[in-house]
Amino acid sequence: MARFDDLVERYPDYLRGQRGLSENTVRIYLDDIGSFRHYLRLEEATLETMDRPMLRGYMAWLATDALDGKGYARVSIARKLTVLRSFYLFLVQQELFKASPVPSGRSYRVKVEKTLPSFLGQRDVARLLDAPDDSAPLGLRDRAILEVLYSCGVRLGEIQTMDLPNVNFTSREILVRGKGSKERWVLFGQPAASALRRYLDEGRPHLAVRTESALFLNRYGARLSRRSMEKLVERYGVEAQTTLGVHPHTLRHTFATHMLEGGADLRVIQELLGHSSPSSTQIYTHVTKQEAL
Repeated sequence: MARFDDLVERYPDYLRGQRGLSENTVRIYLDDIGSFRHYLRLEEATLETMDRPMLRGYMAWLATDALDGKGYARVSIARKLTVLRSFYLFLVQQELFKASPVPSGRSYRVKVEKTLPSFLGQRDVARLLDAPDDSAPLGLRDRAILEVLYSCGVRLGEIQTMDLPNVNFTSREILVRGKGSKERWVLFGQPAASALRRYLDEGRPHLAVRTESALFLNRYGARLSRRSMEKLVERYGVEAQTTLGVHPHTLRHTFATHMLEGGADLRVIQELLGHSSPSSTQIYTHVTKQEAL
């Protein structure tokens, strides 16, 4: 598998440069390719032996025998198949294959049942936003993070990479870099503006022990990590005794659902969320309809 490993080492440059994927997505792709590598080893197969029967075998293995016999969920299998197609396209570009042996036809699409996104009610949101102790620098920071997540509907990776120059208080906009390195402006209201201003005036100066462009800092003055943001959101969800577990993406779903309930146009919500396809945003209409039943 030495040749395989050499190709995998070159694969991230292709993902970053030509696909414009984020570091987090690149890590997911590499992990998914690891699953394929494991299957090749079990079958004593090679990259060159890939054909339709072998692809069917790989998909069956993912569904039944992988993960110590537990198997992957259909959504994970669908993603791993997408990654495998991408990897073979990379090999075609490297002139190792004339064409990809992984078909992209309907016969190899894994049907995935879309689950409706969960979201918080207005009371839960109010309790969550009030949970941080705003008498301390970290509490001011955390309140600002929660306000931005809810007010802007941004992804975890987007808020984590925000820098100070990205925030425009005059127009109440923040420039974010989304999936595929696509940039867009998101809007924030008065509550988020107040929380951000207090954090920048009263909280961040106590954390900024060195020059750092990141908007949100940890206690050591460096950019706050994705995992730290996840943990603090989850912790405040527990403290606020919300009706369901809270993840940064929960607030993104909540933002979209509340916008739609407030009468916002679906196309506007799509633009604010950074969805490339309207079908991704359309699911929130099903959420609000279900709530009305």
